[in-house]
Amino acid sequence: MEHPQRQTILQTPSLKEAVEVIKQGISRHRTVIIAGKCTVDYDGRASSKLESGERLVIFKPDGSALVHRPKDYSPVNWQPSGSIFHTKLVQDGLVIRVFRRKEKESMVIAFTELQMVSVMDLKDNVEFTLYASEKEMQEAILYKPDLLESGFRPMTKEMAVDPGFIDIIGYDATGTLTVVEIKRVKANKKAVEQLKKYMDVIDLDENRPVRAILVAPDITGDALELLLELGYEFKALTPQNCSEVLKQKKGKPLTAFFNP
Repeated sequence: MEHPQRQTILQTPSLKEAVEVIKQGISRHRTVIIAGKCTVDYDGRASSKLESGERLVIFKPDGSALVHRPKDYSPVNWQPSGSIFHTKLVQDGLVIRVFRRKEKESMVIAFTELQMVSVMDLKDNVEFTLYASEKEMQEAILYKPDLLESGFRPMTKEMAVDPGFIDIIGYDATGTLTVVEIKRVKANKKAVEQLKKYMDVIDLDENRPVRAILVAPDITGDALELLLELGYEFKALTPQNCSEVLKQKKGKPLTAFFNP
């Protein structure tokens, strides 16, 4: 099936039918995907041999190559960008050698059967944005405490208590001790119960008021009901917002925001 200038797909092709399509796809710096039965031999930093099995092989325009088995998300064998490809048809099958001269390493993929060959002209020039993890959300609040609320002063992070580690402890604008628990996804009842365990340890002095704030992008209805019942508070904050704040951080140490 041919889509001019964009895509070529061969369904269960013979090795002879596939070899030129694969060669041209690689030489023209297109994305080549091959599904079929193959062996993989690697020699370089170490050495490995993968016996015959059905696998998915991807060659990318930047010269990288990945071999995936039907299970697991990571490739079982791979070569980084900048690799050189040599494809040929031999008596025993279709052999593709992916190698790097400088590092003296090579990966040899030998196909005996093919289920599919696809050559695609993929366009992707946008910037990749990785949104913040819970730890990075914590760092964003420490860097810019107003993300939590105006006047908040963080004192410490990852405070160890019997139930675990409190994300942030600080003081609000009125000087009230404040316990902060952070979740990067929608908070549920389990998150509220975790916060309660921390408060059971911290809020032991009847004469000292303590606030508890659960920070997350959103919260479920039953979690909010329990939160309010316990007298705790919810602050909506997304990993996206925190990612933008961290871009402004410019390497400033977190300790600069702790009170002596």
